Amino acid sequence: MGQKVNPIGFRLGVNKTWESKWYVNSHKYADTLHEDLALRKALLSAPEVAGAEIAKVEISRNPQRVTVYIHTSRPGVIIGTKGANIEALSQRLMKLSGKKVQIKIVEVAKPAANAQLVAQSIARQLSARGSYKRALKKAVADAMRDGAQGIKIKLSGRLNGAEIARSDGIKEGRIPLHTLRSNIDYGFTPAHTSYGAIGVKVWIYNGEIYNHANNNKNDAGLVVKRAPAHDADAE
Repeated sequence: MGQKVNPIGFRLGVNKTWESKWYVNSHKYADTLHEDLALRKALLSAPEVAGAEIAKVEISRNPQRVTVYIHTSRPGVIIGTKGANIEALSQRLMKLSGKKVQIKIVEVAKPAANAQLVAQSIARQLSARGSYKRALKKAVADAMRDGAQGIKIKLSGRLNGAEIARSDGIKEGRIPLHTLRSNIDYGFTPAHTSYGAIGVKVWIYNGEIYNHANNNKNDAGLVVKRAPAHDADAE
């Protein structure tokens, strides 16, 4: 029936985790969720992060502090000269949330194998009226060179300014979307061109993850088996 399930949401709790990590009472849930959305929107539209190539924004909440993790392939752009940009960004987010905001930068080691960054790169080339076939072939070659085991890219819209919208794509390697243990990275972004928006979807397969649940040290909710008592007579 086609791929209608988001690969990240499909694997939540298996080998993927949430981008917002917090727990609040039910009557505060909607306000906290909209505050997260506002923080992400303000962060991505801030002039301090222009050209920073942000792959993901994670938000973790404590009672008195909000920690924002920015995954980027160009951390120097966000930090700025002597941390000026990151300080201005913290003040802007602090005014928006009303809490102390701490920003931490996480560098993306292989941007060519990150699905969201690949989608953004292709979208920029399409917006600059570049050839979409050339952009697809280059993205696939770079991802496979950086260690990806498979990549699939799909474009939808008025490709090359055609009157009728259509879909086109490219695939190389393996993309086992039905396997839960497979580490599938997914990214989507629209390319805004003079003749309309073109959707860019990217799937990247980075191997399989085994025993992910065993690596989690949080044993909340698990039944702890009591150790058998020693028999005093046997001793």
